[in-house]
Amino acid sequence: MNDSNNKKLDTTAPTTAQVPAPLIDAHIHVDSYPSEQQELLLASLADSSVEAVIAVSMHLASSRANLCLSERFPGLVRPAFGFHPEQPLPPQAELDLLFDWMDKHAEHMAAVGEVGLPYYNRLEALRSGVPFDLAPYIELLERFVMFARKHNKPIVLHAVYEDADIACDLLGRYGVTQAHFHWFKGSTATTERMARNGYYVSFTPDLLYEDEIRSLAIQYPSGQVMAETDGPWPFEGPFAGQQTHPRMTAEVIRAYSKLTGQNETVVRQLFYDNTRRFYALSNL
Repeated sequence: MNDSNNKKLDTTAPTTAQVPAPLIDAHIHVDSYPSEQQELLLASLADSSVEAVIAVSMHLASSRANLCLSERFPGLVRPAFGFHPEQPLPPQAELDLLFDWMDKHAEHMAAVGEVGLPYYNRLEALRSGVPFDLAPYIELLERFVMFARKHNKPIVLHAVYEDADIACDLLGRYGVTQAHFHWFKGSTATTERMARNGYYVSFTPDLLYEDEIRSLAIQYPSGQVMAETDGPWPFEGPFAGQQTHPRMTAEVIRAYSKLTGQNETVVRQLFYDNTRRFYALSNL
């Protein structure tokens, strides 16, 4: 993939102030940490140079919890509301309550998310010989895409491999261009399609040790990348045994700078600017 953005970056040491840009965790499940750890985690961010986190949601109760966290930590917690696809679908009435609630709180949300398609649950079912109906999940994702279009919100997607193509089709159908594919994995053709459409991807700490993710990082346009932790999901390699923390995004950026042969301070500013631009953080 030809990335003209990488070629335009000044990879020499900065000549201005040497203070690194702040960090932003572009995807984290803050409300999924044990309740007694959530406030400690958020209170520690200032000492870790973390300016903000995009707090994605699992369902209605999760969305409500993240809204409360954003009210307790204004500016620091930027909530996204949605329904994580790697779980059984609830009754339609429950989904309707979620969308009604999101409509009422649209002004408080940074994005629609986390939403998408259940690749891993479907794969497990197929391996076990259990039938899996994907159609209702596609219908739900379409409804979230329509919501994002209606409210002019970015959308945070859990859509990997062939599911990403379905997501791209829906985004194109409704003219949604502000799409963030978190922890993305997929074919070269799909990756190129996403890049052409201006969609963003984010890298987790497994960028330090997963070849598939490292290959994606080298290919994808540098103006469309961000760093995330997907915490509290645990990581391996140098992070084994550690609680996942937004400060780990600094290690993601360091790994990216080494992979692409760029100055770390320049790259850190790049990731900061990309994330603020995508999520319009200055407007919240």
